[in-house]
Amino acid sequence: MADSATERRRSGSVAETAGPAAGGEASGGETSPGRGSSPGNGTPPDAAAGARSALRRSRRLRLALQAGVLVVVLLAWWLVTAVQLVPPLYLPSPGAVWHAFVQANTCRPIAEGLSRTVCGEQNYYLWEHLVASLQRIGVGVGAAIVLGLVAGFLLGSSRWLQVAFEPYLNFLRALPPLGYIGLLIVWLGIGDTSKFVLLFLAAFPPIVIATIQGVAGVSEDRVNAARALGASRGQIARFVVLPSSLPNIFSGVRIAAGFAWTTVVAAELNNGIPGIGGLAYLSGTQLNTPLTIACIITIGLVAVALDAIIVRLGRLLVPWQGKA
Repeated sequence: MADSATERRRSGSVAETAGPAAGGEASGGETSPGRGSSPGNGTPPDAAAGARSALRRSRRLRLALQAGVLVVVLLAWWLVTAVQLVPPLYLPSPGAVWHAFVQANTCRPIAEGLSRTVCGEQNYYLWEHLVASLQRIGVGVGAAIVLGLVAGFLLGSSRWLQVAFEPYLNFLRALPPLGYIGLLIVWLGIGDTSKFVLLFLAAFPPIVIATIQGVAGVSEDRVNAARALGASRGQIARFVVLPSSLPNIFSGVRIAAGFAWTTVVAAELNNGIPGIGGLAYLSGTQLNTPLTIACIITIGLVAVALDAIIVRLGRLLVPWQGKA
């Protein structure tokens, strides 16, 4: 008798569990609200599709607004130059700037005279100047990332080290990087070594400070839980501290890259050939305004591209950032 009662209770529980699904199939193939929903969040597929569609519309609207602003600026620029409100020496037309950009990427300048060019001669194309600047960025910022992460983890893991070195980090962060350039030239010369060190000094403080904040902000509960499971200090640093600190680290790298890019452009004013900053300066001294403006626009576009790459890389490596 007891076995029969138990079997009846089990049959009743199964029937109650399967009831909604069976009822949905019996009523013309309609499914219950829970069926077909997104796994793990209970969101109906129609709602998820609507959210994706709204996101796409928002992106298209944002791109349309940005493109509209660009068109208005270009039209205003062209109109000012067409009616000659400003002399071409001070503000050349968009067409003249574009022609200078194309020419700088297809024809090499004769010796150091940028006002005369001939295709196939020596010296550098504009894109070669750009590559030289990016290589300097890679060396300086790369060294700052490696040493900044090491220093940040050490200081973030020790309260006493943080207290001891924090004033000096703030002092280093407050100094404008270009303030070092004269001293670095005296010490290291006017070659690339002084520029590498200058870029390192520009990028190092933001990365160290961001890493310290990330390491110091790791939840003690996570560390204690990993330690209770038998994790070593190295495993805790690799699997607990580092993933938790990555959002702060990427924020610091993003700021450091922006500082370094503006710094390298200014640093190339002294013996910056090849270099996009040196090209902009040299073309300005020769009153080649179209090429100067082309260099300035290129510098800005590269800065935007670098920032977008870092943001995208952060989203790929830290997909949980910004999510509850």
